[in-house]
Amino acid sequence: MSQQYPPPGPGFGPPPPQYAPAPPYAPAPQQAPPYAQAPQQAYAPAPSQPAADGPDFLAVDKRNAVVVDASGVAFESSGLSIEFRWPEIRSVHYQASPSGKALMVAVIHMDGRFFECVVEAKPRSRLQEWFPQLAWVLGHYRPAG
Repeated sequence: MSQQYPPPGPGFGPPPPQYAPAPPYAPAPQQAPPYAQAPQQAYAPAPSQPAADGPDFLAVDKRNAVVVDASGVAFESSGLSIEFRWPEIRSVHYQASPSGKALMVAVIHMDGRFFECVVEAKPRSRLQEWFPQLAWVLGHYRPAG
C-alpha cells in the first residue's frame, strides 16, 4: 500500500521582508522653477578626514597586496579587499613562504579569526627589503606586539 502525498506547491513563497528585493529606484522629478533664487547661506564643504601621519608599508604583486598604515592592516587578494582597524587586531605575524619567494602576512582578529595574504616578491631580493620595513612599521603602531 503506497501513501499518497499532495502535489508540490509552486515554490517556497515570497522571501521574508528583510530579503525581499528592493523596489526599483525612480527619482522624484525636480520641479524647481528656472527663476528660483539661490540659497542665502554660503556653501561650506564637509570637513575632510585629516591625513593620518605615520609610516606605512606596502607590498604588491600581480594579484595581491598588503598595506600597513595608521588605520590598520589591509589585504587585497585577486580583487577582493578586507581592512582591519588596529582596535580589532589581536596580532600581526609575517614570514617568508617555504619557497622563499613570497611574503606571508597573517592578522589574528580579536575574536580569534585568522586572515592571511601572500605577496610574491619579484625579484626575490625584494623580500629581504620588505622584512625590515614591515618590522619597523608594525613596531611603530604595535610596539607591544
